[in-house]
Amino acid sequence: MAKLNWDVDGTRKFHAGVSHGVVYPKADGEGYDNGAAWNGLTGVTESPSGAEPTDLWADNMKYARLISGEDYGFTIESYMYPPEFEPCDGLAAPVKGIRIGQQKRKAFGFTWQTKVGTDQDPDAGYIIHVVWNATAKPAEKSHETMNDSPDAETFSWECDTVPVNIADLKAAAVAEFDSTELTAKQMKAVEDLLYGTDSENAKLPTPDELLAAVKAAV
Repeated sequence: MAKLNWDVDGTRKFHAGVSHGVVYPKADGEGYDNGAAWNGLTGVTESPSGAEPTDLWADNMKYARLISGEDYGFTIESYMYPPEFEPCDGLAAPVKGIRIGQQKRKAFGFTWQTKVGTDQDPDAGYIIHVVWNATAKPAEKSHETMNDSPDAETFSWECDTVPVNIADLKAAAVAEFDSTELTAKQMKAVEDLLYGTDSENAKLPTPDELLAAVKAAV
C-alpha cells in the first residue's frame, strides 16, 4: 500500500483566467447557428443549484433521503459582446444601427476557456467549458458620467439553462474538456468543432457528438 503524500512537486494545481469566449445562437430550426468570437470577456461565474436533500421519516427514525434535481446557471461579464449575441439579449435590429429592446430572447450555447497551472508550470494546460441551452435574463446596465478616473462600462448577464440528453448519462447543460488529461489530438478534435477550421465554420455539436469526436481521436 502506498502512503499518502501532500504537496508533492508538480501536483499543486490551480485554475485561473478566462478567455476564448464563443457564443452560438440557437438556430430557428434545430441546432445552433455558427459560433461568434466573444471579445472583451472579463469573467464567467458558474452558479449551480439544487441537489437539496429531503429526509423521509418513518418508525420514529430517518427512513431515507431524497435529493432534488440539479440546475446550472452562470453569469457572463464583459466589456463588450458580439452582434450575434444581441437576439439572445432581447434586442432586434430592424435597420442597421437601430436596436429595439424587450424582444423575444433567443437561447444560445456558450464556451470559454480557463487556465490550469501547477507549482512548476503556470501554463500547464487549459479547460474548455461548454454550455448548451442557455437563456440570458434582463440585466441592469449602469451609465455613469466621465471623470478624472475614466473606466469602461461593463456588461453582465445572468443565465439559466435547460439540460440536453446525453447517451448513457443523465441530461446535463455543461461539460468540461481538460487538456491536462486529454491528448493534444483529442483537444484539437474538440477545438476544430467548436472554433472552426480554415474550411469549416465554428459550431456547437451535441454532447454525444463531442464525446464521439474525442473517442475517435484516441
